[in-house]
Amino acid sequence: MSKVMKTMDGNEAAAYASYAFTEVAGIFPITPSSPMAEKTDDWAANGKKNLFGQTVKVVEMQSEGGAAGTVHGSLAAGALTTTYTASQGLLLMIPNMYKISGELLPGVFHVTARALAAQALSIFGDHSDVMACRQTGFAMLVSNSVQEVMDLGCVAHLSAIKGKVPFLHFFDGFRTSHEIQKIECVDYDELAKIIDMDAVNAFKRNALNPEHPVIRGTAQNPDIYFQAREAANKFYDALPAVVEEYLGEINRITGRDYKLFNYYGAPDADRVIVAMGSACEAIEETIDYLVAKGEKVGLVKVHLFRPFVAEKLLEAIPKTVKKIAVLDRTKEPGSQGEPLYMDVCTAMFEAEQAPVVVGGRYGLGSKDVTPAQFIAVYANLTQDKPKNHFTIGIVDDVTGHSLEVGKEISVTEGDGTISCKFWGLGADGTVGANKNSIKIIGDHTDMYAQAYFSYDSKKSGGITQSHLRFGKKPIRSTYLVKTAHLVACHKQEYVYLYDMVTELNDGGTFLLNTNWTPAELDEKLPANLKRQLAEKNAKFYIIDGTAIAAEIGLGNRINTVLQSAFFKLANIIPIEQAIDYMKSAIKKSYGRKGDTILNMNYAAVDKGVEGLVKVEIPADWANAVDTEVAQTRKTTDFVKNVVQPMNAQEGDKLPVSAFSGREDGTFPCGTAAYEKRGVAVDVPEWIPENCIQCNQCSYVCPHATIRPVLVTEEELAKAPEAFKAVAAKGAGFGELKFRVQVSPLDCMGCGSCAVVCPAPNKALVMQPLASQEIEIANWDFAIDEVAPKANPMNKASVKGSQFEQPLLEFSGACAGCGETPYAKLVTQLFGDRMYVANATGCSSIWGGSAPSMPYTVNKDGRGPAWANSLFEDNAEFGLGMATAVKQMREGIKDRLETLKSIDASFAGVVDEWIATMKDGEKSRAASDALVAALKAYSGTDAEAKNIIAHVLENQDQLVKKSQWIFGGDGWAYDIGYGGLDHVLASGEDVNVLVFDTEVYSNTGGQSSKATPVGAVAQFAASGKRIKKKDLGMMAMSYGYVYVAQVAMGADKNQVVKAFMEAEQYDGPSLIIAYSPCINHGMKGGMSGAQNEIKRAVEAGYWHMFRFNPTLKEEGKNPFTLDSKEPTASFKEFLLSEVRYSSLKRTFPEEAEALFAESERNAKERLESYKRLANQ
Repeated sequence: MSKVMKTMDGNEAAAYASYAFTEVAGIFPITPSSPMAEKTDDWAANGKKNLFGQTVKVVEMQSEGGAAGTVHGSLAAGALTTTYTASQGLLLMIPNMYKISGELLPGVFHVTARALAAQALSIFGDHSDVMACRQTGFAMLVSNSVQEVMDLGCVAHLSAIKGKVPFLHFFDGFRTSHEIQKIECVDYDELAKIIDMDAVNAFKRNALNPEHPVIRGTAQNPDIYFQAREAANKFYDALPAVVEEYLGEINRITGRDYKLFNYYGAPDADRVIVAMGSACEAIEETIDYLVAKGEKVGLVKVHLFRPFVAEKLLEAIPKTVKKIAVLDRTKEPGSQGEPLYMDVCTAMFEAEQAPVVVGGRYGLGSKDVTPAQFIAVYANLTQDKPKNHFTIGIVDDVTGHSLEVGKEISVTEGDGTISCKFWGLGADGTVGANKNSIKIIGDHTDMYAQAYFSYDSKKSGGITQSHLRFGKKPIRSTYLVKTAHLVACHKQEYVYLYDMVTELNDGGTFLLNTNWTPAELDEKLPANLKRQLAEKNAKFYIIDGTAIAAEIGLGNRINTVLQSAFFKLANIIPIEQAIDYMKSAIKKSYGRKGDTILNMNYAAVDKGVEGLVKVEIPADWANAVDTEVAQTRKTTDFVKNVVQPMNAQEGDKLPVSAFSGREDGTFPCGTAAYEKRGVAVDVPEWIPENCIQCNQCSYVCPHATIRPVLVTEEELAKAPEAFKAVAAKGAGFGELKFRVQVSPLDCMGCGSCAVVCPAPNKALVMQPLASQEIEIANWDFAIDEVAPKANPMNKASVKGSQFEQPLLEFSGACAGCGETPYAKLVTQLFGDRMYVANATGCSSIWGGSAPSMPYTVNKDGRGPAWANSLFEDNAEFGLGMATAVKQMREGIKDRLETLKSIDASFAGVVDEWIATMKDGEKSRAASDALVAALKAYSGTDAEAKNIIAHVLENQDQLVKKSQWIFGGDGWAYDIGYGGLDHVLASGEDVNVLVFDTEVYSNTGGQSSKATPVGAVAQFAASGKRIKKKDLGMMAMSYGYVYVAQVAMGADKNQVVKAFMEAEQYDGPSLIIAYSPCINHGMKGGMSGAQNEIKRAVEAGYWHMFRFNPTLKEEGKNPFTLDSKEPTASFKEFLLSEVRYSSLKRTFPEEAEALFAESERNAKERLESYKRLANQ
C-alpha cells in the first residue's frame, strides 16, 4: 500500500490515532491539548467513522475532574474511552486515574505535557504534569516527534486493550503538539487487522451490566487491601511484552524501528544522553554533527517510561559507554534528582561496571533547547568529575548549577534545509497564513516541511513569531529558527523594537511590510538594521500590505497579502501554482464565512504578488551610525533590568539573579505603562470644538488609553504647544480646563471610542498612528506634570467615574475587548482599596502576564492587590482572602475596644472607626483620624503601648477593603461553579464579576454552559443544543445574594449603579457582564463591541436587571428589570455574528430550528424576569 503523507501538527496526529479506537471521549478544554478534542468533535460532527463503524461520542464536561469521572464511568460500562488534557487539568484527573488503573480499564489519556503553575502559571511545555502521574498505575508512553505521536498513539490504544492497563500517552506541549510536520498516516484498515478484538469483547463482557451484574468500587479493610492491591502485578509484568508486540506491528506497517528504548549514535560511543520528548530530535541532529567530527556520542530515547524496564534500557546502551547524562524536563525541589535520572540510576545498580551517571534539567516552560546546549552536555561528560544536577539553557549565577553553553551553531548546514522566520502581530493572520503555507508546501511538493509558532501572552496585538523550515530530508530541528534564509517583518514598528536581521543568513531575503516609500527608508530605518542588511548583502523587499488589506476590505488582516508575497520571494513552487493552492486553501479556511470574505482573500492573493517592491541597498548603509535615544520618562531598576529585556525578546538571556528577591513570583504593579508598543494602525484624534465632554470615550476604552484631563491655567502655561484645552463644562469645575488625551503608543486602535462618541459631529476621528506622534509628549505631560484633581463630580456616574484614575491600564487584551472596560471601571470606583482574586482565563492573562502588569497604583501608592490561584478554585481563593482580612480586622477591633477601656480619650476615634469599618468611603477618614490619635499617644500604660504598636503595624488593614472575584463564564458557569455557589451561599461580603463571553475565550472559543442554543463553538461544531444556564436566576434563589446582569453598551448608567450597589451591599454579590469577544466573529469587528452589546439588548438576546436584597428589607420589590421590551430582530442579531451565521451555511436545516429555539429561550427568560419585576 502506498504511503499517505499529510501535513499536520502533533495534536491532529494524536486525534487521528485515538479516533480509530475511541467510542466515547470525555473532555474539557485546556491549552495546549484542546485541538485534539476539537478535531475529534469536528470529525464526529461530519460523520467520520472509527474502527467500529461509529462516530465518536464527545462529551464536554464542566472540568477535567468531571471529564475523568465520565471517562471512568464510560469505561466501567464497557465503552473504549479517551480523554485529552494537560497540566492542571491532568492533576485534577489523578484521583480517577488511580481508580481506572486499579480496575484494569483500558482507557487512554493523550497529554500535551505542560508546565504546572508554581511561582507563576505557564501554559508552555515541560514534563511537570505527567511526572506527577507516574505513581497512578497508568502505563506511560512518550512520543518524541509528530510522526511518533501518530504511531505510538496507536500503540497506546492497542496495548491498553490487550494489556488491560490504562495508558497515558504524552508528548511535548506546543513543541510537538503545535509543530506542523509532513508525516505518514497509519491506515485505519491496517489498524483494524491488528486490534485484539477478543480483548475488546472480553472487556465489554466484563463491564458493568444489570444483565450480568457485579459490584465494583467496594471499601476494603486492612485484612485484604494490601493483597488485593498486589494481585494486579502480573498485568504490569506482562505489559512491556505487549507494548513490544505492537511496536513490532507498527514497525511492520510503517517500516520504522520502534523499541522501548531506541539507541541513536556512534556504535562505540563513550558518552550518551538519556532523554525523552521532542529534545531527542535535536539531540540526534547534534549527534550527527559531532560524530562527523570524530566524537563518540549517542542518545537513548525513552518510549515506555512506565513500566520502566531496566534490562531493556541496559540493552540499548552500548557496552563502550563510560558516562551518561540523563536529561529531565521537570523539576522536583528537595529530591535527590529528577524522575528519569533516578530511574536510570536505579537501573545501573543492576549493571556490571556501571557508567558514571549525572542528571540535568532543561527546557522548563518551553525554554528553547538547542544543539549548543547538547554539545555542552557532551562536553561536561568529558570531565573527570562531570557536574551533576546541572541545568542547561539558562545562566544560574545564584546556585551555580548551569553548564556554560557556547555560541549557537547550525548543525544542519549544507543539507538543503530552507529556514524562514516571520514576525507578526497577534490577530493579523500571520500565523494562520504560515500554517497554510507550510501545508501547501508539504502537501503539494516532495519536500518535508516543519512549522512552529511562538507567541507572547497578549490576547491579540502581541508579537507572534513563525518558524518555517522545508527541505528534501526529514526535519528534526525541534528548536526555534536561529539562522534564516528569509526574515519577514509584518509590523513596521518592529524595526525599532526588535533585532530581527541578526538571524538572517548572508545573502538572505528581508521583507518589510511598511507604508514607507523606498525613498523614505534611509531616514526611517534604524542604523543597526541598515548596517546588517548591507553587511549581509541581503535582498531587501517592501510591500504595503496594510494599505492593500484595507483597500480590499480586510481591515488589519494582512495575512493573505503577505503569504502571497512570501511565495513569490521564496520561489519554492511556481508562483502560478502557489496562487492556485492558496486560493484553494482560502476556500477551505474561510468557506463558511461567505462569498464576500472569500473574494476579498482571493484579491489579496493577487495583490500580494503585485505589491512587492525591491529595494537597492545603498553602500553607505554599511557605515550607518546609531543615534542616542533620549530616555523621556523615569524608570525603575526592575523595568530596566527585567521588563525591557523581556519586551525586546531578550528574556532568555536574563540570569537567575535577575529574580533574586522575587523568588515567589511577585511582580511590581504598573509595568505595562513602560511598553509603549505603538501597534495600532490608526488612533483617535480629539477635535475639541466638537466635544460635548461626556467622557463616554474614556468609559468604554478597553485599554485606558484615552482619558479626560482637568488642568489649571498655571499647568496649561507649562504644557507643550499642541496641548490644547477648553473650558470644563458643568457645575463644580470652576476655572478648570478640560482635554481628552490619547496615548498613541499604548492605543490598540480598536476605534471603540470613536464609535460610541455621541457628539453630533464626532469629536474623535481615527487617524494614522504616524500623524499623531505629537500626542506622545502631550500624554507624558498629562500623566507626569498635571496634578491629580479632586473629582468635581460624583464618581458614581458615567462622566464622574472617568475623572478617577483607572488602575487597570494598557493590558494585553484584544483591541476592542468586551471584558476590560468593566474591570477598569471597578478599579476607578474602588481600586485604591480592592483585592482581586482572578480565575485563570482571558482576564488573568491580560491581567497578569509577565512582564506587563496592567494593574497599577495611584499617587499614594495604593491600588488593586491582584492574584491568581487556579481556574477551578477562584471563588474559594477570593473567599480565603476576604476571610483573612475580616479576621485580621476583627482582631484590630477587639484590641481597640480594649484600648478604649484602658484610656477613655480614645473613645471618639475608636467608636468612629468601628462605626464605619464596613463603609468603604467613610472608613478612610476614620482610619486616618485613628492613626493620628494613636501616634500622638504619650501615656505610659504598657498594654496600651502594645495595642497601639500592633494596630500601627497593621494599619494597612484599617480601611475597609473591597473583595472582588473576577473570572469568565468558563469558570463561573462550569469548572468553578460549585465553589462559586458555596461562596455565594456563605453570606460573606465578596463581589463577583463574571465576564460572560459565552465561550471559553482563553482556550480558543469552546462552548460553556453560558453558550446559547444555536451558537457554533468548539465542541459544538453543529450548533449548541442545550440552553444557556441562567446563573443570575440560580443565585437569586438564595434571596440574600445581590445579583445584576449588565450590558455596558446598552446602559452605561446601569453598570455604574450595579457596581456601586453590589459593593455597598454587606453580603455576597454577583454581577454578570455581557462581554463581546473576538471569538464571536462580529461582522463589524471589535470596534463595534459596545454597539453589539446595545444590539443584543435591543433584540432581547441579553437582559439587564438588578436584584438587591436590601430593598426587600425595606419592604420593596428587590428585583428591577432594567431592560426595555425588545425592539429589534432576534434572528438578524444572530446572523450578524459568525458564530451563528456559519451554522446556517454548514447545517442550514438545523440552523433554522436552533435559532427559533434560542429565541424562545430568550423570551422565556424575559417573561420570568417580568414576573419577578411585577411581584
